[in-house]
Amino acid sequence: MKQLLLYCRAGFEKECAAEIQHTAALHNVFGYCKLTTDSAYVIFEAYDADSLAQFYRDYPFEQFIFIRQWSLLLADLLELPPADRIAPVIAAVLSAELSGCGEIRVEYPETNDGKTLSTLARKLTVPLRQSLRKAGVLLPKELKRAPVLHLFLLTGQQGYVGLSYPENNSPLENGIMRLKFPNEAPSRSTLKLEEAFIQFIPKHEWDKRLSGGMNAVDLGASPGGWTYQLVKRSMMVTAIDNGPMAESLMETGQVRHLMVDGFKYEPQKKNNHWLVCDMIEQPQRVAERMADWLINGWCQETIFNLKLPMKKRYETVTDILQQLEQRLVEAGIKYRLQVKHLYHDREEVTVHIQNLVQRF
Repeated sequence: MKQLLLYCRAGFEKECAAEIQHTAALHNVFGYCKLTTDSAYVIFEAYDADSLAQFYRDYPFEQFIFIRQWSLLLADLLELPPADRIAPVIAAVLSAELSGCGEIRVEYPETNDGKTLSTLARKLTVPLRQSLRKAGVLLPKELKRAPVLHLFLLTGQQGYVGLSYPENNSPLENGIMRLKFPNEAPSRSTLKLEEAFIQFIPKHEWDKRLSGGMNAVDLGASPGGWTYQLVKRSMMVTAIDNGPMAESLMETGQVRHLMVDGFKYEPQKKNNHWLVCDMIEQPQRVAERMADWLINGWCQETIFNLKLPMKKRYETVTDILQQLEQRLVEAGIKYRLQVKHLYHDREEVTVHIQNLVQRF
């Protein structure tokens, strides 16, 4: 097949389409997108199946910003009659001569209408898994290293079937990281930073890079949603904001609150490992300030949000990141940059930058 199915946040279909077309074209894969506003998915149809298959194998999925999940479609849109939704899926997969898959995921668009399919998705999963194993498509036991088969339900009677590879996809159902809001946190924004830590920092490096006793700065901290995540990890935090901080955080003894403009504050010592920032400001201005911190050696790592405009959001993000990276390169900073439109983000993307030269 010559089509990719791409999941995204509802309302960001144009950004998803712009990203896949731009990225694929850079790798000499050309095609066009089919999308519907607020549908939470996009279909990219390439002109050449072989070049698309190679791109799908080789391009690192983690580098996408707005794309939550992708799969290579095995057939056109399937009709799934309520009397027997499984038979059309089996037929499509066998026609594609597919075998050796490790698991089946029955998924749906992350929209209000799509969420009504969650019960059906759960009910379909077990019998579909059994039928796929009987047909020799799925391995006898689930294997995380084997290809993943996806059934993406558009309605109770229509869906797409696709394939993804575990070394180059999202391991999450629907590509979504669902986190439980901690009742003691001052605001729901805390989930943004928690998801960012999980997304960007490998678990086996948490003891080193998210360890207790580290110094951190939170720009635009009030009321403390992001500071909470740092305090929870036993860090010492300098909270910068003219607004008040939650008393529960101040009582820990781990937070120093300075009522200063986040764009003017400069640390007196270069002993901060982390800088985090979720200020509601122009994204260009925020990116420039984050570059200042890295270039001046005021932090080792930073996670920050870039608030998005209403139009040309993909172009805006890529332009800003290009300018930021140019500054870092000119300053001789060796760095790793990651950016993602996280599930707990809304009209923003989250950026992580690590200075790869350890200073302390």
